[in-house]
Amino acid sequence: MKTILVPIATGFEEIEAVNLIDVLRRAELKVIIASVSDRLEVQGANGIIIKADQTLEAISSDMIDMILLPGGWGGTDILAQDEKVQTLLKDMDRKNKDIAAICAAPYALHTAGVLKENFTCYPSAEQKIRTNGYSADKKVVEDQNVITSRGPGTALCLALYIVKKYKGDEHYSQLKAGLLADFCD
Repeated sequence: MKTILVPIATGFEEIEAVNLIDVLRRAELKVIIASVSDRLEVQGANGIIIKADQTLEAISSDMIDMILLPGGWGGTDILAQDEKVQTLLKDMDRKNKDIAAICAAPYALHTAGVLKENFTCYPSAEQKIRTNGYSADKKVVEDQNVITSRGPGTALCLALYIVKKYKGDEHYSQLKAGLLADFCD
């Protein structure tokens, strides 16, 4: 079973994190929610508190198949500055393991030096990253081992994209139909 790490930091975008975690778990993928701080309860950008499964400290790149970063500028700024997150991103990239980010979170990939040439992000966030290679019209962009998505409205599409990648077309189609997610095509 594939294992996906979702690190969360104060100010994360709740709709993205919960949507991603929910859909991936529905697909029977193992999702580890890890707090970047030493507290398991992490408050999102809109005041919703999520209880992480564990702290990030005990996670290594050998334990996971993908690291998936939710957005929200508050959380993204922490992810971009946190030494453990940045080291994990670099280790994952060096091992050619999957890395994904949504909304503002591709900025954390940029600071780690793992963002590939082609990407998408929340409109205007590219100004903090770079405009070269930015795609404003795609919900999900995959370039080598890095997958990026635009924002809260595309979180379901990103989650389904990961389901298709890890579980195949049939599982993807069934889950997409059950979620009424035709807009993710």
